[in-house]
Amino acid sequence: MCELFAMSSSLSSTVNYSLFEFAKHGGLIHHNLSGWGIAYYADHDAYLIKVPQPAAESPWVRFVAEQDLASHCVIAHVRRASVGPPLLQNTHPFRMAMGGRTHMFAHNGTLYGLEDSPLVQGLSRRPVGDTDSELAFCALLERLEVAWDKADGVPPLDARFDIFAEFAAEAVKLGPSNFLYSDSDALFVHGHKRKYETAEGESEPRPPGLHIRDCTVCEPVEAYESRGLRVKLTDQRTVMFASVPLDESDWQPLPEGTAIAVQNGVEHKRASTL
Repeated sequence: MCELFAMSSSLSSTVNYSLFEFAKHGGLIHHNLSGWGIAYYADHDAYLIKVPQPAAESPWVRFVAEQDLASHCVIAHVRRASVGPPLLQNTHPFRMAMGGRTHMFAHNGTLYGLEDSPLVQGLSRRPVGDTDSELAFCALLERLEVAWDKADGVPPLDARFDIFAEFAAEAVKLGPSNFLYSDSDALFVHGHKRKYETAEGESEPRPPGLHIRDCTVCEPVEAYESRGLRVKLTDQRTVMFASVPLDESDWQPLPEGTAIAVQNGVEHKRASTL
């Protein structure tokens, strides 16, 4: 099963993604052998590092860990391929440009029959790779493009969130729809359901698809450290999301079918998509 991680903070945070533990999800323990990627936003653009090989075997893991890149928004993904072979063009996160901003998207799940569904009929955008995830990203941006074209600058957050939530509500009809999406101004998250590894193999998809850790209500600490991830938290607001809790405390499961908009470490809106 793919692993998702995202962070939004009020100030640029140094995110040390050492990946030693997280890389285990990329081949050493779990069977996520198809690639990994991480995006760090910087103003309207983003640093994007992604590799179509297991994180546990990638020399780029060490490179990322040594950079101490700072960002107000980070999206990361460890992939287990379900649609599309393990190639660079099929590795998350996916990047596209619109409205003078860099947009990023990552997905956990499989959207069965997406290519024949009304969600993607008449699209002018085309994916580079073969995944249902990137095709879904194209469909989401095409819906959002109307709002961006009408706006003088960044569209209102409520308008963008409503489009995102409506899109997620249609996607859940096709299969597990755990989404991380950012337009550099805000982070949009949708938690649905996912497969879990068990002693017997894989479970059927079940909630929760994502967990949340809101550090504005956590006990103040200088940094959050767990499973290859270190995030400085001093004197700022920070919200993190992960497919599975990264430690034993403070993580809360998102109810099945929950869309959230987060901006600068503060949750602004939440809605059910079921």
